[in-house]
Amino acid sequence: MGMTMTQKILAAHAGLPSVKAGDLIEAKLDLVLGNDITTPVAVAAFDEAGLTKVFDPEKIAIVLDHYTPCKDIKSAQLCDTARKFAKRFGITHLYDVGTAGIEHALLPEKGLVGPGDCVIGADSHTCTYGALGAFSTGVGSTDMAAGMAIGENWFKVPAAIKVNLIGKLKPYVSGKDVILHLIGMIGVDGALYKSLEFVGPGVAELSMDDRFTIANMAIEAGGKNGIFPVDEKTMEYVTGRFTRPVMVYEADADAEYEQEVTIDLSALESTVSLPHLPSNTKTVSEVKGMPIQQVIIGSCTNGRISDMRAAAEILKGRKVAEGVRCIVIPATQEVYLQCIREGLTEIFIESGCAFSTPTCGPCLGGHMGVMCEGERAVSTTNRNFVGRMGHVKSEVVLASPAIAAASAVKGCIADPSDL
Repeated sequence: MGMTMTQKILAAHAGLPSVKAGDLIEAKLDLVLGNDITTPVAVAAFDEAGLTKVFDPEKIAIVLDHYTPCKDIKSAQLCDTARKFAKRFGITHLYDVGTAGIEHALLPEKGLVGPGDCVIGADSHTCTYGALGAFSTGVGSTDMAAGMAIGENWFKVPAAIKVNLIGKLKPYVSGKDVILHLIGMIGVDGALYKSLEFVGPGVAELSMDDRFTIANMAIEAGGKNGIFPVDEKTMEYVTGRFTRPVMVYEADADAEYEQEVTIDLSALESTVSLPHLPSNTKTVSEVKGMPIQQVIIGSCTNGRISDMRAAAEILKGRKVAEGVRCIVIPATQEVYLQCIREGLTEIFIESGCAFSTPTCGPCLGGHMGVMCEGERAVSTTNRNFVGRMGHVKSEVVLASPAIAAASAVKGCIADPSDL
């Protein structure tokens, strides 16, 4: 029996001719990632185990992005721990205030991850890099500590779900709508410890930013990882960024999949996830008019330049509705600069938005947009669990940047085509 794309990457990094679903393997790592919340926990585990060196200071990245710029004394202490660890071991890829961005947008932008890589990160949305044809997955901080020390991690080889994409997206429909639709179809545990492997002619119709968004939320279906084939768009993205050799793996024709799903992109409508699960999906036409108090446009899911452009296109010449707070957060410093250069920042500010430095901030109820009891937000983030963005009686509706911007203008969940 042949192997899936994920299985081929894992076999190569384990030094094995083949692997199959359920195998336990040890695989070499190309990158280990941590942030300001998870790195200090990993540092404590690293020191407690008596470890005294890292496997490669060039293959560790620490991104201070969740509570930064530091919102309180505790977050400042966490960042201090991470900075001191990076200095102690000469870790070159430390991204701090002024150079940092939201980790899962920053690392591909900086060329630290690429096709064929095997990556772990102490953050569940590390699966984002599957957009580049890499195997990448979230792990706990103890696994991060071990990975930093020895450059290896153990994995159970995942079974796979083939997601066949056909057709072409309609205006105002994006990668966010694709992944929300899929999670609505299979549920938040529909891909539990499985690889979501996206294939088919529809892949070529998706931008890299669409693919990053889709891979990012594979975990919201329970997936171990999400992964896309390497094509011309992938190579165009990594050329000039990624300096290591590009390794392209393709699934075998007889690869085994536990399940196959087909999504016709041309039939998709703008989609949202209502509280309190990403799988609680509805089309915008079913729920438009639901009042809101806040809009968040940003995050590792939808804070890239195409997301900023999509929101600015709708906000240009319009005003955020009275009683609504709209917070726009570009994912990286480079995206921030592009917003300035393209005049997007001016559009956001003139429409009545707050325009923030890159941070995860409100996504996890950290800062820059925490809600009180009874408030509801439309957000381009990835999770809408109870209390995710503040009070346990606040609510988060997940949506694309286009829907979020239109909702900010209307003061309720809105379809961009209705403006």
